[in-house]
Amino acid sequence: MLSSIHRVWAAGAGAPEPPIWIREPPRLQPEISHLRHRYYGSILRQGIRLRTTPSEHLRRVTWTVEAVGSRGAWERSEGGEGAESSKAGPCSYAVGEYRASVELERSSKDRRVDVAVAAAVTVVLGVGNRVLYKLALVPLKHYPFFLAQLATFGYVIVYFSVLYIRYRAGIVTDEMLSMPKAPFLAVGLLEALGAATGMAAGAILSGASIPVLSQTFLVWQILLSIIFLGRRYRVNQLLGCVLVAIGVIITVASGSSAGNSLKEAGVFWSLLMIVSFLFQAADTVLKEVIFLDARQRLKGRSVDLFVVNSFGSAFQALFICLLLPFLSKLWGIPFGQLPNYLKDGAACFLNMGTLSPGCDGAPLLPLLFIIVNMGFNISLLHLLKISSAVVSSLASTFSVPISVYVFTLPLPYLGVAASLPTGFVSGTIVLVIGLLIYARTPSVYPTNASPSSPTV
Repeated sequence: MLSSIHRVWAAGAGAPEPPIWIREPPRLQPEISHLRHRYYGSILRQGIRLRTTPSEHLRRVTWTVEAVGSRGAWERSEGGEGAESSKAGPCSYAVGEYRASVELERSSKDRRVDVAVAAAVTVVLGVGNRVLYKLALVPLKHYPFFLAQLATFGYVIVYFSVLYIRYRAGIVTDEMLSMPKAPFLAVGLLEALGAATGMAAGAILSGASIPVLSQTFLVWQILLSIIFLGRRYRVNQLLGCVLVAIGVIITVASGSSAGNSLKEAGVFWSLLMIVSFLFQAADTVLKEVIFLDARQRLKGRSVDLFVVNSFGSAFQALFICLLLPFLSKLWGIPFGQLPNYLKDGAACFLNMGTLSPGCDGAPLLPLLFIIVNMGFNISLLHLLKISSAVVSSLASTFSVPISVYVFTLPLPYLGVAASLPTGFVSGTIVLVIGLLIYARTPSVYPTNASPSSPTV
């Protein structure tokens, strides 16, 4: 095989510099046009001559570097594999490393695009989830507890049905289904505790104060990811998260009685609501741990979303059943009257019987809410899978001010549209600035994870 030789004259001041000779095999030319390099030894002085020779498997290229000394003598060193690697000269190049670098860079760009698209979908579905929940409570205004239980137990049926279909299609494997169930049990427990404590505090606190307290969710996620994932955050990332939380608080609380409501309700109920967001944040971080652990157990493959959703929802429904006497009391429903309450709620949901005159909009609005809520949960989990718990939290948080704006539009069944809070524009500007500061910060990998692991 003939090799090609290139002569390049080195520019410099003073006396003419000797040329740079590069000899390389023709079929390796496309692979070494932009090689990433490592430097060894001292810097070359007056001139260099590089000669490439392929290895046995044509996967690495050995560069022979000859540097011209001040006396015109050539100082020669060769870089190779195995024992010869210790004799590497000033420059050592590897096509294999170059390929890995290009693939890693391309994968990183694709990953950022996937995260951006998933975040946008999550924001849209998050807005729809908040708006449709309000619309679904129009026909079921007397049966919010029925709607919550319908969603909880309905998800179990839907998720396992989809899981079975994906298993039959070969998407879900036996290895995925044989993963330890203890983490899913913990997920169900955390979700049930978060729902129970949130309902208890939400029954006392006003609607304006709950979004303000919900910003502690982001704080919990950052702390828990530092503790359990070994993740480290840059100052700009922390600043961005703080600005996002402040922006939401300004957007929701300005012009409302959120501050007075917190004082009237007392410290206990505010702390209980904060604890409920601690349970929810621990739930999302635990799911991220499940995805990271699955990559090791499945040898690089990731566990299917519906495996996590199905078993997590099943255990959540189990703990909800155990907490049902407590939860029904929180909603002001005696446990002995719960069967009649659920029966009347089902009749209103189906818009039939004697209760149908007060249930206009059912079952369409409740069904739309359940469908969109399910899509929101799936998109949120997908975003968590390909990014991190904090990124998914930021996407969910960004939907809050958009939802506030949507409620100012003339929506059906809601009557007179709400007015914008006085600090809506300023709060939204602060929130967007926080997101931009966070997005412009380079990703930080967990200290014990590889670059393929979810990043912050």
